[in-house]
Amino acid sequence: MTEPVTTDSGIPVKKFYEKKDVPSNWSKSMGRPGQFPYTRGIYDGMYRDRLWTMRQYTGFGSARETNRRFKYLISHGETGLSTAFDLPTQLGLDSDHPRAAGEVGRVGVAISSVHDMRCLFEGIDLGKVSTSMTINATAPILLSLYIAVGMEQGIPQNKLRGTTQNDILKEYIARNTYIYPPESSLRLSVDLIEYCAHKMPRWHPISISGYHIRESGSNAIQELGFCFANAIEYVKAALDRGLKIDQFAPQLSFFFACRNDFLEEIAKFRAARRIWANIMRDHFKARDPESCMLRFHTQTSGETLTAQQPDNNIVRVAIQALAGVLGGTQSLHTNSRDEALSLPTEESVRIALRTQQIIAHESGVTRTADPLAGSHYLEYLTRNLEAKATDLLEKVEDLGGARKAIESGFVHREIQESAYKFQKSVDEGRTTIVGVNRFTEGSNERKIQRIDPNLERAQIRQLKKMKASRNTIQVQNALRRLSGSARHQQNLVGDILSAVRANCTVGEISDVLREAFGEYRVRIGV
Repeated sequence: MTEPVTTDSGIPVKKFYEKKDVPSNWSKSMGRPGQFPYTRGIYDGMYRDRLWTMRQYTGFGSARETNRRFKYLISHGETGLSTAFDLPTQLGLDSDHPRAAGEVGRVGVAISSVHDMRCLFEGIDLGKVSTSMTINATAPILLSLYIAVGMEQGIPQNKLRGTTQNDILKEYIARNTYIYPPESSLRLSVDLIEYCAHKMPRWHPISISGYHIRESGSNAIQELGFCFANAIEYVKAALDRGLKIDQFAPQLSFFFACRNDFLEEIAKFRAARRIWANIMRDHFKARDPESCMLRFHTQTSGETLTAQQPDNNIVRVAIQALAGVLGGTQSLHTNSRDEALSLPTEESVRIALRTQQIIAHESGVTRTADPLAGSHYLEYLTRNLEAKATDLLEKVEDLGGARKAIESGFVHREIQESAYKFQKSVDEGRTTIVGVNRFTEGSNERKIQRIDPNLERAQIRQLKKMKASRNTIQVQNALRRLSGSARHQQNLVGDILSAVRANCTVGEISDVLREAFGEYRVRIGV
C-alpha cells in the first residue's frame, strides 16, 4: 500500500483538483485585492504600484564593519536595512562583560552604547531608510539608541521608519534569548507598543514572529496558530494598558518563514491574512480597516539550507522567495547560500539580493495582484490552512492563552512532535533533501566569512575608553531614575531613552532592570 500524498504540514493532496473541490461561496469570501478579508493582498494594486522592501539580514563584528556592509548593500539596490545583533547585545551584556567573551560580534554586530549605534549608521540618513532590528529582550534599549542617533542627525522620532522585533513570547518557545520573567518581559514589549502609538507613528514596535517557531520544527499550521496566539496576548496586554484597538493595531507587524513546499507556503500567507482580519474585526471589534490588514516580513528558511552542496541553496532560496512574493509579502529577506557554513560573504549576499531583483524585474509576477488566485488546489490549501490553524488557535485559547500554553509545555510538545516526524521522514528517505540523503557527492572546500578576533579586542578597548570619559554623575542619575520607574507601573521607554543619551550602556540599563524584575531561569524537571 502506497503512502498517502500530503503537503509538508500533513494536508492530504489528491491527484488533481476541480471546481467542485472548492465551496461555491469561497470566491465570494475571498474579496478583491485590498478588500476585507485581504485574502488576495492588503493593497488593490500590490506590486504593480509598489514593490516589497528588499532587505538583507546583516550584522557581524564591529559597528564599523557592519556599516561597510550596509553601504555595500545599499549601493547594490537594497531598499531597507535589517540588523542582526550579537548574542551579548541580545542578552543585555556589554562587550566587556566576562560572559560575553568569545561571542562579541560573532552572530551579529556588537552594540553596547550610543557610540556603537552612531558608528553603525554613520553616513546613512535615518530619515530616508527603513531599518529593521531583530532584537527582543533589549528591544526598548536598542530602539532608544536608534532614536538618539536619529536626533543627532536632526531627524525627529516621529519621522523614523522601521521595525523592532520585540516579540518576547516566542523567545520562551524557540530562541531562548530572554532575560526577565515572562510577565516583566511582556510589560516591556507593551511599553514599546504604547510609546510608538503615541510618538512614532511610522514605526512598527513589534514584529510577531512565526519564523522562529517554524525554524524550531513546527509545520505551517503550527506557525500560524502559535504566532497568532502570541499576537492575541500582546493585543490583550495593550488593551489592558488602556490603549484603544485602532490606536495601535495598524502598527503591528508579523514575520513568517518561507520553506520549500511552494504552493502550501503561498496558501499559508493568504490564509494568514484572512485569520488576522477576522480576529481583529470579530474578536477585538476593530473598525479601522488598517487594523485588520496583516503586514508581514518574510525570510527564506535558514533551516532548510544545507552545508552539503551549498550552491543548491541558491535554488532553494529562489523558490522560497518567489513563494513569498506570490503570497503577498510586504518585505523580504533572502538567505545566502553559505549560511549553513558561516556568516555570508559579500558575493553570496549579492547573489541573494539579485534573486529578489530578478523576481521583481524579470519574472512578470508583479504585473497583477495575486496572480495564482482561482487555482483549485491553491484555494483548497488556503481554506484548509485557515481552518486547521484556527482550530489550533482555539485550543491555545482554551488553555488560557499563549502564555499559559507555553508555561504548560503544550506549545513545546506540539512543535517537538512535528520536528521529530519530519526528521524521521528524512532519515527513512521518505522526504528527499537533495545533496543530503539523495544525489550526494564528495565534500568540496569553499571560502567562508571569518570574524577577525582583533575586532572583539578593539570593541572592548573603545567601550572602556567611552566609559572612562563620560559624565559619571549623569550616568548614575539616569540609572537611578530608571530604577525607580521600573518599580512602578509606568512606561519605561522615556527613561531608557534619557539613559542612553546620558551614555549609559546596554548592559548597565539591563542590569537595572534585572535588579527590578529578576532573571528568568527555566525549571528543568527530572
